[in-house]
Amino acid sequence: MLAACSGVQSALNPAGGDSQHLYRLTVVMTVGGTLIFIGVTVLLLYAIYAPPERRAWLGTRRTIIYGGLAFPITTLSLLLPYGLIVMRDTDAPSPDALQIEVVGEQYWWRVRYPAEGGRPDFATANEVVLPVGRPVSFTLTAADVIHSFWIPNLGGKVDMIPGRANRLSFTAERTGVYRGVCAEFCGDQHARMAFDVIVLDPAEFDAWRAAQASGAQAPETPFLERGRTLFRTGGCGNCHAVRGTEADGQFGPDLTHVGSRRTIGAGQFPNNVGTLAGWIANTQHIKPGVRMPSYGMLSGEDLRAVAGYLESLK
Repeated sequence: MLAACSGVQSALNPAGGDSQHLYRLTVVMTVGGTLIFIGVTVLLLYAIYAPPERRAWLGTRRTIIYGGLAFPITTLSLLLPYGLIVMRDTDAPSPDALQIEVVGEQYWWRVRYPAEGGRPDFATANEVVLPVGRPVSFTLTAADVIHSFWIPNLGGKVDMIPGRANRLSFTAERTGVYRGVCAEFCGDQHARMAFDVIVLDPAEFDAWRAAQASGAQAPETPFLERGRTLFRTGGCGNCHAVRGTEADGQFGPDLTHVGSRRTIGAGQFPNNVGTLAGWIANTQHIKPGVRMPSYGMLSGEDLRAVAGYLESLK
């Protein structure tokens, strides 16, 4: 249990103002509830085992008025305004917030950065990159079933409902890599639907955004060119987009810069040629129920070429 108090997926390790408010509320509720539980348990044991003449005061009018009425009324009356203050101070929208759109799908995350300040829009998947110290506003929806968007270190969870746009706002105040998850059961692979949240310095974020908005780089070797050809002829572009090429599919994740992402499979495996090849060949074995078929018919050499091409898309 203590191992869950820190790390990249812990609400007890806040890295932003909103998560700090939620953490304090958690501490107040947990400590207060524990103390009340201990007090009631002690009184219960005292009422059971103490001699009758010593426990007689438990049934007096004063005990009932102070312990049964005044104490809970006072406690709840103090908690209510504190909870309202936490609600006021969290998820507060800001006019200069960075806008990010996230769509939950079975079982991955479609992420889009709209155009801003002359910078073009672009799409990525299973990875959210944020600038430290700048407010962020997420527009959240779902393409199929109800999902729930949750980054424990940074903010509260918000449901993603098909046909409805919900919003979540917060400010990341510490650089680092954090983990987001789906917190609403959404199907067989719900437990394998995660994403990375990378908080960068503003200059690094601007550089990342400029790189992501550009088209895919051309293959630099004949081997990678072979991988691109196989990607085209295999019909991958019908589901996936690679900006700068004729691949413009919108059904699956955008792969324009897939090689720059830390993980594949919605946070399941480190991103490298080996894991990419294994994913392509055995998708349905690794993550049954996803919408991508396995391509086990590819030869080993062809598989390495396709995986190498995708890994080169930095």
